[in-house]
Amino acid sequence: MKKLLIAICAVAMLAACHKDDTEENEVKADRTVLVYISGECSLWDFIDDDLKEMKAGSQSIGNNNLLVYVDNATTGEIPWLARINKGQITDSVSFTEIAKVMNLDPAESLVKGDPYSSEAQVMEGVLRYAFQKFPSKNNDYGLVLWGHGSGWLIKDSIPYTAMARQKAYGIDNGRNDKQYGSADNGKWLNIPSMAKLLSKLPHLSFIFCDCCNMMCLEVAYELRNVTDYLIGTPAEIPGVGAPYNTVVPAMFEKTTFWKSIVDYYFKQRAGGFDVPLSVIQTNGMENLANATKTVLKNSASKIGEGYPNTSGLIYYYYDSSSHQVFFDANDFILKYADTNEYNSWKQVLDKTVIYKKMATSWMINKNSWPNYYGNYFTVTEEKYGGVSMFVPTYIQQTTDNKDIQQMQWYKAAGYNEIGW
Repeated sequence: MKKLLIAICAVAMLAACHKDDTEENEVKADRTVLVYISGECSLWDFIDDDLKEMKAGSQSIGNNNLLVYVDNATTGEIPWLARINKGQITDSVSFTEIAKVMNLDPAESLVKGDPYSSEAQVMEGVLRYAFQKFPSKNNDYGLVLWGHGSGWLIKDSIPYTAMARQKAYGIDNGRNDKQYGSADNGKWLNIPSMAKLLSKLPHLSFIFCDCCNMMCLEVAYELRNVTDYLIGTPAEIPGVGAPYNTVVPAMFEKTTFWKSIVDYYFKQRAGGFDVPLSVIQTNGMENLANATKTVLKNSASKIGEGYPNTSGLIYYYYDSSSHQVFFDANDFILKYADTNEYNSWKQVLDKTVIYKKMATSWMINKNSWPNYYGNYFTVTEEKYGGVSMFVPTYIQQTTDNKDIQQMQWYKAAGYNEIGW
């Protein structure tokens, strides 16, 4: 009888150890990274290739979690969340199940039908579910924003019209079918709303923006409290986006992952184009705002009243219908500040924009701008800063010049004090 009891206890202990090991394995990831694919737009046909690249990249990520949320315009599927592990998609769960678990608003657009992935509560629900189900033992999380991007522009969830302009991140056209799959006419998520939802979740080690125009000082300042690093481009990028077969392993490096992400992205020459890229360490944004406020105030007489002369400045994007313009921050300050003022400001910039790769041209037509703006610019190491900033222009009329006032950077950088 004694031997029997010993045997039973031994089996029980082994079972308990096995259970503990299993539970440990579920929470053992060093870092968890979620790729958030907002693909109900013209980018849908890049999703499959990117998933293949992610599978390839997942073969060498070690003890980490690579997650993907996929909202595809043309598959007819409800969006789903899954883990990519050793080249395989596993642990897939539909958004419908996520919505039930996270008690999301049961509105038809969120649960019964196809959700708008550019709605704040949808993104929050997906991220919260993902990070709870696949936690990092080190509280180390990353987010990849896959989709369209347009920098800081402010209006949330505005239905498309012929005159509608791009609004920050996403586009979700709300039409989960092939006929409307390529339509860029849907809802966007603005950066203040994104910052608010991310503030409710575990702090992010990085946000990697695989979308256009997101490396703005306005964006970085808004997100400064929710992530340590912001990685991406101030310019447009080709639809092919990041080379995930190499970028995925880079995202899980322990220290200078941000440098490796940029290096592999830049090396690819996406779609045959060079892409200017940069990394912002967000804990420097307060100091950069103060330095910018000082230099703008001291340079106000040179900048002048009204709209500054922007002829010859590096710009990363211009759209003749939307009148969006993104100017290089360093090039603007270099043009208007005196030497000592500029050098002081540049020291702060270099401590904040900690890494960058310069391109000399990107996906813009340099002849698209009206002649009175100066069609051409030259990119040099001296001029290139790798991040953009708002500069008022009369061609924007009153829309952007008013909307910028809703961004925290507006007052922090002293735009209001020089009449912008």
